[in-house]
Amino acid sequence: MPLLFATLLILAAPARADAPVQSPPAETDTSDAPPDERGLLRRYIDQLIKGPAQPEKPQFLIYPVLAYAPETRLEMGLSSLYLFRARRDPTNRLSEIPVYVFYTFNNQFGVRFENAVFTNQSRWSFLGEGQIQYFPLKYYGIGTDAESDDAVVVDARLALIRERVLVRLGESDLYFGPEIGFNAIGNVEFQPLDGPVPDPLPRGGDGTANLTVGLGLVHDTRHNPLNVREGVFGEIAYLQSSDRFLSEYTFGNAYVDLRGYLPIGEHNVLAGQVLGQFGNGDLPFNELALIGGESIMRGYYTGRYRDQNLTAAQVEFRMLPIPMSWTNRIGAAAFLAAGTVAPTISDLSLSEVRVTGGAGIRVLTFPKSDIFTRGDIGWSEDGPGFYIYVGEAF
Repeated sequence: MPLLFATLLILAAPARADAPVQSPPAETDTSDAPPDERGLLRRYIDQLIKGPAQPEKPQFLIYPVLAYAPETRLEMGLSSLYLFRARRDPTNRLSEIPVYVFYTFNNQFGVRFENAVFTNQSRWSFLGEGQIQYFPLKYYGIGTDAESDDAVVVDARLALIRERVLVRLGESDLYFGPEIGFNAIGNVEFQPLDGPVPDPLPRGGDGTANLTVGLGLVHDTRHNPLNVREGVFGEIAYLQSSDRFLSEYTFGNAYVDLRGYLPIGEHNVLAGQVLGQFGNGDLPFNELALIGGESIMRGYYTGRYRDQNLTAAQVEFRMLPIPMSWTNRIGAAAFLAAGTVAPTISDLSLSEVRVTGGAGIRVLTFPKSDIFTRGDIGWSEDGPGFYIYVGEAF
């Protein structure tokens, strides 16, 4: 789902697919029931916060968005969300198709979209995300030797899509199927900022378009992806491109994403994640593995370090909420992460590991869905980074 933050009014995403399923209301005689005297806006806000009265019915929602990250500064936009369940069966997992149009104070704008569509009993899953945008970002160079003083600005148009088509393996929590990706960057211009424009430009620095195809295996027992309290998630995938088929370069990327969540006491959660990306061939700079961002290695700017191979891990302790006599809607979290990049797997070294850590507050914005808005501050060797988003980082 796109990154959200409530503005002006308390706005909230409806209950996720894995929130407790509500039973359809019993048939009653409403001929003498008093009319609903709430205004249209109040009814709409109540529906956003509390979720639909009849979860089997499709919904289409539109709401304003406000977010913050070092890469964008203040970000605002408009998000739409289409929700439905296969066969209108409330026991089926909720499908989501969000679309998010945004503008940032760094003069970045575009549209992001996602799809999480599930057939009856989740026999088939269609999971994907994409973005089409004008998005100037800092580029520091390749490898762990990249210095903050070497940063330049990359002005470019970007189109990025990744789609998974997964079939459930029997009655298990395993899903398997093909994956496809497309990454195109055009109208590229490297502009000096703190350092000079790299000469020569990195591979793909004059614009490139590449199609990747492959296979993925997913294991998922999470109940609420935006605030997981118990369960595991794992994905292993490999995607390959060829300069003989709709690509300018030949390269491959293997992805590993493993997450675990352990409840501690009534409200606390210990969460951990291990990430790996391992590339081979002629990867353009926009396909390299990245350190930094609002999800992994918070405190580093997205792409602060990049190379063909990455290993990273993070652990986070969440108190959701903190027991207080006057409210049950305030929580907190503390996190620690470490990671590194290298040109080859054999070059991955503990001596080049970068470490970040931080803490944040949580506000239970959407009680029906058990979803918190987080405000995090992460510290790295480059200083602090501030993040405001709905939902946990992983």
